[in-house]
Amino acid sequence: MAGMDDWSPVETTLDEPVSETIRRDLREVGAKLKLVLLPRASQHGVLDRLKEWDLWGPLAVCLTLSIALSAGAPESQRALVFAAVFVVVWAGAAIVTLNAQLLGGRISFFQSVCVLGYSIFPLDCGAFACLLLHALTRSFLLRLAVVGTCFAWSTRVSVVFFSEIMEAKRRALAIYPVFGFYAFLAWMILI
Repeated sequence: MAGMDDWSPVETTLDEPVSETIRRDLREVGAKLKLVLLPRASQHGVLDRLKEWDLWGPLAVCLTLSIALSAGAPESQRALVFAAVFVVVWAGAAIVTLNAQLLGGRISFFQSVCVLGYSIFPLDCGAFACLLLHALTRSFLLRLAVVGTCFAWSTRVSVVFFSEIMEAKRRALAIYPVFGFYAFLAWMILI
């Protein structure tokens, strides 16, 4: 019985109110989006933070892109566009992740999906900018410049991450599908 007086319950997330859990998760999602939008000179801390995976942020980013692209689609195709974007994002992230793992990447499946999902956020911003630009002007070149910049931004975030987890001799094989994944999403935004 010695030591029973010293026992105190451990505070866990199961003991906290749901509102606190939601606030904590939203702060984490916001912090990770900030890492994607405002890259630092030192990527080491950023990579460690992004390795703490969650799927709420990537889901929100995916839904946002789906909503933005379906809003710009013709009325009869909105549901199809929404579903297509959703499937392309998750299937593409899974394929890129499996490729990295088969090439010997030092990352879990969910960590990679998390990074790829958060890295879509600049393309989300590009999709909303294209909606606005399409309403104001029909300039394809202006939309191409916006989407190209967002594509480069998204690709850069993921490439930095994948460069850290892959051996140098297999790095190009892991990065090429990342480039293709974001290029396909950028193309969907443009059309």
